Amino acid sequence: MVDEEAEPNETTNAENVVFIGKKPIMNYVVACITSFNRGEKQVVVKARGRAISRAVDTVELLRRAFVKDLEIKHIDISTEELFRAEGQKSNVSTIEITAIKAGTKKPQEEK
Repeated sequence: MVDEEAEPNETTNAENVVFIGKKPIMNYVVACITSFNRGEKQVVVKARGRAISRAVDTVELLRRAFVKDLEIKHIDISTEELFRAEGQKSNVSTIEITAIKAGTKKPQEEK
């Protein structure tokens, strides 16, 4: 069943989300660049736990070295409750960094 009240949201598009894990940082930077080159207006970098620092490094490297006009639109931090195999509950921090190209904003019309 389709929810007609839900508005389409760019951050839910699977093509512009990069999940950070244990791979080298450059793999994630390349994934972000590829997403921008496909025409995406924004990229959402998501990470949990120990990968949070890798997500921040990814966006900073992308901003400083590869995409000079990159802007950080939004940073969202939260905590998720996970249940381990032993039945214990643990809290895991999460981060979502939304980055946009500055050139993708609509220019003001000149009169």
